[in-house]
Amino acid sequence: MMIETPSAASAPDLLSEPPEVDRRVRARAHLSVFVRRKSLLMGGALLLLILVLVSGAPLFTGYDPTAQDPNAILQGPSPSHIMGTDQLGRDIFARVLYGGRYTLLASVLAVLIGAILGTGLGLLAGFFGGLVENAGMRLVDFLLAFPGILLALAITTILGPGLGSAIIAIGISSIPTYGRVIHGVTLQARNLTYVEAATALGVSTPRLLRRHILPNVFLQVVVLTTTGLGIATLWVAALGFLGLGLQPPTPEWGSILNDGRDYVTMAWWVSLFPGILISLYVIGVNLVGDGLHESVDPTASRM
Repeated sequence: MMIETPSAASAPDLLSEPPEVDRRVRARAHLSVFVRRKSLLMGGALLLLILVLVSGAPLFTGYDPTAQDPNAILQGPSPSHIMGTDQLGRDIFARVLYGGRYTLLASVLAVLIGAILGTGLGLLAGFFGGLVENAGMRLVDFLLAFPGILLALAITTILGPGLGSAIIAIGISSIPTYGRVIHGVTLQARNLTYVEAATALGVSTPRLLRRHILPNVFLQVVVLTTTGLGIATLWVAALGFLGLGLQPPTPEWGSILNDGRDYVTMAWWVSLFPGILISLYVIGVNLVGDGLHESVDPTASRM
């Protein structure tokens, strides 16, 4: 008696459907992990609120952030000026909302510069090793020898005051953080079995980095970028406070804080409200960063 074995054509298609189902299951699992992180949800909601206020500034205020009103100098919070006015009669609420655009945009661009350059440096140093690794890590050590904010101040002083100079300075200052972390993760990924197998099969270096190494470091880059946004925002505001960032009369959170420095005792609202927005944004970014870190490394929440 002959026993028929199912051919490849008659057998159930087990090679096409399960991967799709598996991807859906994994996507739902990752989504459920993110949803369970309370810090991620709270931080995301806080950031969303601030971004809606800043991006939709014309919808929430009818005042021009640079318009001066001599009849409304240093007026306290009221129905007509809910956050009061400054020493030139400008509406603080309008200046805070419009100024947030420049501060947040500058912090994002600065972090992107640091992420791209630092990740590239860490990837190349960790993957190639040898002279490339020594040169890359010595550059990182050189940048780490200077405190970040002092390095940013030095670069801004050389380039001259302005928002572009602040972005470049903060971006360069954040390169060492990415370089160090990505270098270590790349060293681990380079020794994975499937990476060694791809190397043995003759996969080109660019394809190997793009398809096999970069996916292993991507989550670390996301976590570092999220956390770095808060630091970059503080640095942008600090440079603006010192007069090295965006120049007057264009509003920016740091420069608004500087405007109220001489009026803290008699007009507390000038500095209070931009300070609150900065604090809330940094808290939101840190909460999101903590949530992402716990999602990538579940043991972190138990430490």
